[in-house]
Amino acid sequence: MSGINKVILVGHLGKDPEVRYLEGGVSVTSFPLATSENYNKDGRKVEQTEWHNIVMWRGLADVAAKFLQKGKLVYIEGKLRTRSFEDKEGIKKYTTEIVAENFTLLGRKSDFEDVSAKVEKPVTDSVMPDGLDIDDLSL
Repeated sequence: MSGINKVILVGHLGKDPEVRYLEGGVSVTSFPLATSENYNKDGRKVEQTEWHNIVMWRGLADVAAKFLQKGKLVYIEGKLRTRSFEDKEGIKKYTTEIVAENFTLLGRKSDFEDVSAKVEKPVTDSVMPDGLDIDDLSL
């Protein structure tokens, strides 16, 4: 029996998406996403913010780079991935990120009127480009 790896987030972009192009012209976009939840502690309201590293590939990356901006509210579905890499000093580090499979821009109608005119179908893409191993990437 196999498991399920599904992540659903609704949050605000912490900065504009950063686009890179790998060998063969494969595009990859990454950005931080903030999600917040409120709870009561000792009779006062407390807000806790979590930051998530979002990664998008190929066509999804291209669309995200065009339409997503810092501060925008977005719904993202994807998979949780942990990978390792070596930093500049050669020390092995680990990072956990959300590899997005699709997204929906949320918010006021004025925030995305031009987006709906340019995107005719749902924004989805494959998780990883063929032949690339996520452990070989450093975002």
